[in-house]
Amino acid sequence: MSAVFRREFRAFFTNPVGYGVLAVLFSVSGYFFYLYNLYSGTADLTAVYSGLFTLTLLAAPFLTMRLFSEEKRQKTDQALLTAPVSLTGIVVGKFLAALALFAIGVSITLLYAVIIATQATPDWLVIIGNYIGLLLVGGLILSIGVLISSLTESQIIAAIGTLAVSVLLMSIDILSTLFASFSFVTAIVEFLSISSRYGDFTSGLIQYDNVVFFLTAQALFVFLTVRVLDSKRWN
Repeated sequence: MSAVFRREFRAFFTNPVGYGVLAVLFSVSGYFFYLYNLYSGTADLTAVYSGLFTLTLLAAPFLTMRLFSEEKRQKTDQALLTAPVSLTGIVVGKFLAALALFAIGVSITLLYAVIIATQATPDWLVIIGNYIGLLLVGGLILSIGVLISSLTESQIIAAIGTLAVSVLLMSIDILSTLFASFSFVTAIVEFLSISSRYGDFTSGLIQYDNVVFFLTAQALFVFLTVRVLDSKRWN
């Protein structure tokens, strides 16, 4: 797994994708930091994290679109599947490489918090909550992207598919409004609601059940990816 991780992480910096995603995350968060914190003179980083949350939906699919689809397009997927590495190790290695790059991209917010701390006292619990929440939501989208990338050889389809599924999951709260008269639908939506669970993190509430939910969802999509690759290995 470590070999796959190193190979994929280095690959992000041998093509424009890794640099492009980092540049977008840094520049957009920097703009919000200047506009809402330095210019306005506030210690609240909420606007920065809100901007990054929306940007995560758009940027994360680009990190996973090539992970397996490029292997299929270049016909190197069979060599990968027959390598002396477990399928789980391959999938987890690729997933962690994308997550590591994403973590680097959002870690800039911790630097902003340190800068603010030189002049004021930021709410560190809210900052850490937002940061962990972003990592968990980003990890979920990346795990979805890894699965979709394993289903197609088109990077564009993989990126668009990941974005569509992610937006759909983020918008699941709408169902509770449309089917308000059905209590079981409301209960299911409340359990699956990514937005409300992420909202707890933005308030500085790092609850055990929310962390477990996101990690379990990521594990599920990674498991499904392994099953997809396993079926291709035997076909």
